Amino acid sequence: MANKNEVPVRKNQVLTGTVMDLTYQAMGVVKVDEGYPIFISNALPGEEIKYLVTKANKNYGFGRLLEFIKTSPDRVSQENSVYLQTGIAPLAHLAYPAQLKFKQEQIESLFQKEKLPLTVQPTLAAPEATHYRNKAQIPVRMIEGQLETGFYRQRSHQLLPLTDFLIQDPKIDATVKKIRDILRAFHVPAYNEEHNSGVIRHIMVRRARKTRQQMVVLVTRQRHLPQEDAIVQAISELPEVSSIIINYNPKVTNVILGMQERPVFGNAYLEDELLGKRFRISAQSFYQVNAEQTENLYQQAIEQADLQPDEVVVDAYSGIGTIGISIADHVKQVRELEIVPEAIADAKINAELNHVKNIDFTVGKAEEILPEWVEKGQKFDVLIVDPPRKGLQPEFIEAVLKARPKKLVYISCNPATLARDLRLLIDGGYHGTTMQPVDMFPMSNHIESVTALELD
Repeated sequence: MANKNEVPVRKNQVLTGTVMDLTYQAMGVVKVDEGYPIFISNALPGEEIKYLVTKANKNYGFGRLLEFIKTSPDRVSQENSVYLQTGIAPLAHLAYPAQLKFKQEQIESLFQKEKLPLTVQPTLAAPEATHYRNKAQIPVRMIEGQLETGFYRQRSHQLLPLTDFLIQDPKIDATVKKIRDILRAFHVPAYNEEHNSGVIRHIMVRRARKTRQQMVVLVTRQRHLPQEDAIVQAISELPEVSSIIINYNPKVTNVILGMQERPVFGNAYLEDELLGKRFRISAQSFYQVNAEQTENLYQQAIEQADLQPDEVVVDAYSGIGTIGISIADHVKQVRELEIVPEAIADAKINAELNHVKNIDFTVGKAEEILPEWVEKGQKFDVLIVDPPRKGLQPEFIEAVLKARPKKLVYISCNPATLARDLRLLIDGGYHGTTMQPVDMFPMSNHIESVTALELD
């Protein structure tokens, strides 16, 4: 065994080993010298591999797979490994049943560390493991003098040309390809991030499967496209396109959408249906990318909340109102709380579209508004939260523990912050028995879940 202060491997060393584990980022873990971990892409637990050490830090290293000595029975043959190279589908090499188990085990491990007394149910499979995404944000770059669409190689700014993105709705892929060809025909230059030059930065397409409407957003460095009218006319003739928007983003940034946009064809929104309700979605509004599985996710939340006709529900981080409007028929009153004004504007329209009257809307930060409501003595029976990846803020949890709603349903997209927050809520007097992972993002390492808590 090496001295504990020595790094047991060196860069460019070729080694063999057995993969012991899979990280949350879907990297295989080989351990050297009784514990030094080396992280390797495209390697699965149980596989024996030959690998090259590419980096050797003090406490861990990275390697590149060179050869399989023994493969896992859960390995799926990837004729085109571009999905792994780009990070579009980091679990594409893992059989789908094994992906579901991997996600369950990731949550179980985090819950064990936090000593949470909750049973993690088997992950609820998605109706479709591929071609499920209803939204694409595709970078556009010049490669060898030609405008290309594709995706970036992992940890780089190198664009790999792609027309089939595996996890996206095939009709979106077809629309992106046709738009690429139209832009080529009109000789529109793609964005060059090194020189902040060129025109087209991204092509964004959203598609509503229930209504078969497609929204096209062209993200540009200039306010107007060259030959804009002719380009818009050509795109408007593509199947299902009901909306075209020019989004202006002149900044040197990796943020995709700029703040200014203008509709140039059709409506500034598209409409879709969830759980029998109709929703209007604008370009910048958050809307779940897997609509079919979203219905299952919300159904889980509704069932676990055990909603009653006399209850008042607060729906925090409410977005365009999809959860609140879906549950309004089951309860006395719904109170929507959301930081993005445009999302609340959509939510108000969506309430009108669905003839929902027992609902109100507040714009603001959840961690600021909820404590204000609690200080004013406003009562509610059920709290539903669907926060971003960073989870709940401490002041929000403090307000919850002060208000003490009898039921809380936590929809999470990050098991790590979920475990942290559940620990605080349980220590504050709540209890639960089970949590339900829901596979909203097959082929990826992202994990969505629903957990219900009640007051002791």
